[in-house]
Amino acid sequence: MIDRLDAAAAAHDAADVLSMFDWLGPAIDADAEAGRFARWGRSTIVDENVGAPVLSQPMFEALHDRAGLDSAWPVGNAGLLHVYGYLLSTAPTPYGLKRDRWLDGELAVACGLGADAFVPWAGERTLLDRVTEAAETLIASAPVRRQHLADADAVVAIADCRPAASALAYALDSPAHGRRLITMFPIADPAPLLADLDTSPPRPRWNAVL
Repeated sequence: MIDRLDAAAAAHDAADVLSMFDWLGPAIDADAEAGRFARWGRSTIVDENVGAPVLSQPMFEALHDRAGLDSAWPVGNAGLLHVYGYLLSTAPTPYGLKRDRWLDGELAVACGLGADAFVPWAGERTLLDRVTEAAETLIASAPVRRQHLADADAVVAIADCRPAASALAYALDSPAHGRRLITMFPIADPAPLLADLDTSPPRPRWNAVL
C-alpha cells in the first residue's frame, strides 16, 4: 500500500493524491470535523537533524488546505505534519524514514498496542485518532521530564521498554492553549536522551515551534 502512495505522489498533484486513498484524505476530513488537530501544537517541517524540509511545500500546503488549517511554510500543525506529513515523507534522516514509526510496529508495541495499531489503513479509526489517544495516554501516565520554556512547559514522557524500543511522546503546556501534543516516536535507549535533557539549556525539541 505504501508503494502505491509513493507512486501516486510521484505522478499526481499533491491535492489529488490526498483524495486517492480513503485512509488519507477522507481521514483528514474526519479528523478536522472532530476537532482533533486542535489537540496538537505547531511544528516546522524542517527537521532539526536534516536541516531541510522532509516534505515538499506543495504537499505541506495541500495537507493544510485539506484540513482547513492555517499555516505559514514551513510551520504548520504538528499533528497534521508529524502524522500524515511524515507518512508521506520519503526524505532520508539519520534515524530512517519518518513514516517508519507508523508502519514497522515498534512504536505501537512500545505503547502496549498491537503491532499494526498505527498502520493507517488498518482498522476503522483514523491514524490521527489512534496516535492522539496513544500520545495523550503516554503523556499522562509516564512523564519523565518537565522543562520551562519561554511561555510554555515542555513535557517529555517515555514508556521504557528496554531492551526493546521505547516510546516517547512530547507536548507543550501553556496558559494560553493548555496542553498541545507535538510528536511521538520510538527510541532505542532513553538514557542518553535524558542525560542530554538534564545537561542542556531548555529549548523546544523535535521540531516544535512555540
